Amino acid sequence: MSIPSSSPANVRVDAWLWAIRAYKTRSAATAACRAGHIRINGNPVKASQSVIIGDTIRVRESGWERIIEVRRLIAKRVGAEAASHCFTDHTPPRPVAPKLGLPQRDRGAGRPTKKDRRDMEKLRG
Repeated sequence: MSIPSSSPANVRVDAWLWAIRAYKTRSAATAACRAGHIRINGNPVKASQSVIIGDTIRVRESGWERIIEVRRLIAKRVGAEAASHCFTDHTPPRPVAPKLGLPQRDRGAGRPTKKDRRDMEKLRG
């Protein structure tokens, strides 16, 4: 499915976020706006605020923030490939959790011995 050639004059922020697949449902996008998780150009918005081309939308999600720039207005939900042409994602990569240096036992090696367990506890601290 492709994007219609005639784009709408104005689109609500909750409908646009739903259309580009940032949220699974429009009501989830509305709830995020109501909770203050959506900002347009740095200002908190209501779900009914219109989006214009060039706006920067910040979407706060569980511990990190997506930064999306509006490139095209759409009001209807389209396929993921078509939706990706409607925005530019400026989100920095998520921080990677540090790996713990815990030793891995070979599969089938059986239960750790008391000495193995003590060594593992020394590594953990």
